[in-house]
Amino acid sequence: MNVDMQSQYLGLQLGNPLVASASPLTGRLDMLKRLEDAGVAAAVLPSLFQEQIEHEELALQQLHEYHTDSFAESLDYFPELDNYNTGPDEYLDHIRRAKEMVAIPIIASLNGTDPGGWTRYATLLEQAGADALELNIYVVPTDPDQTGSEIEQRYIDIVTAVRHAVDIPIAVKVGPFFSSIPHMARQFVEAGAQGLVLFNRYLEPDIDLETLDVVPHLVLSTPAEALLARRWIGILYGRINASLAATSGIHRTEEVIKALLAGADVVMLASVLLTHGPEYLQTLLEELERWLSEREYASVRQMRGSVSQQNCASPEGYVRSNYMKALVSYTGKFI
Repeated sequence: MNVDMQSQYLGLQLGNPLVASASPLTGRLDMLKRLEDAGVAAAVLPSLFQEQIEHEELALQQLHEYHTDSFAESLDYFPELDNYNTGPDEYLDHIRRAKEMVAIPIIASLNGTDPGGWTRYATLLEQAGADALELNIYVVPTDPDQTGSEIEQRYIDIVTAVRHAVDIPIAVKVGPFFSSIPHMARQFVEAGAQGLVLFNRYLEPDIDLETLDVVPHLVLSTPAEALLARRWIGILYGRINASLAATSGIHRTEEVIKALLAGADVVMLASVLLTHGPEYLQTLLEELERWLSEREYASVRQMRGSVSQQNCASPEGYVRSNYMKALVSYTGKFI
C-alpha cells in the first residue's frame, strides 16, 4: 500500500512531515544538501541574533560619527542608517546560496527580544529568498515590576510589526511559560502568525565553580522532552487556525508518530540529526511509512490529530485526570 507522506506547513506543500530545525547542520550548505538527499522536507536556518544586528549597527554608527565634529563634509561620506543595508551579510548570502543549491523550502530565523531592527531584517531575509520566517522571541523577565501582560504584549508587538513588514509566512517559536497557552496562541494567530513551533528549548546558564562565572550550558534534548509539546499540540489542535510544529525531544519514530497523532503538521529535528547524522532521516521516514501502511492509513493527513483532545476517546487525559492517574498508578523500585 502506497502511503501519501505529504504534509503542509505554513501554507508550504512538503513531501513529508520531517523538518530540520535550526542547528549547525542547517548553517552549512553541504549539510543542507545531505539533509535534502536524505529526505528532509524543509530546513530552518540557524537564527540571526539581535546581538549580531546591534553589534554591526553600532560599529557602523561609530564609523558614521567618527570625526564628524571636525569635518562637516564627512557627513556626506556615509549613508544614514535607516537607508543602509547593515547587518550580517553572510547570513543573507547563506539564504541565497541555499536557495540555489536545494529545492526544499528554506525557513529563516530571527532571534531577539524587542522590535528594534526586526522589521528591517525580516524584510531583508524575505528579499534574500527565504520561503518563510521563524520568530524565535526570547524574553527573560527579571524586573519584578513588569507584569506578565506587559511581557506578553512585547511578543505580540513583535509579531504584529514583522507581519506588516513581510509577505512570507511567519511562525512563532514559543516557550511553555505563559499563564494561558491557548489564549496566547490565539493572540499570535490574530497578530499574523501562520504557525506555532512548540516549544522553544531555552538553554539555561550554569556556574563555573573554578572561575565563579555564569557560563552557557548546552545539552542535547532527550525523548522525555517531547511530552510537553505533544500535550499542548493535542489541546490546540482544532482550536486555532494555524500550523503546529512539534520540536524538542523527537529522537525516534515513536515520537514522530505521537506528535502527528496529537495534531502536529510537522516535527522538527535537531539533536537526533546531530547525533546520528542527516542520513538517519531515511530510517525515520521508512519506519513512519511502514507504521502507517500496517495500520492501513492512506496518508499522513488522515492520521493527523486523531488522538488530539478534540478527537480522542478520553479527552480528559490531556488535563488533570491524567495527572492523578499517573501519581496513583506509579510503582517505583522500592514500592
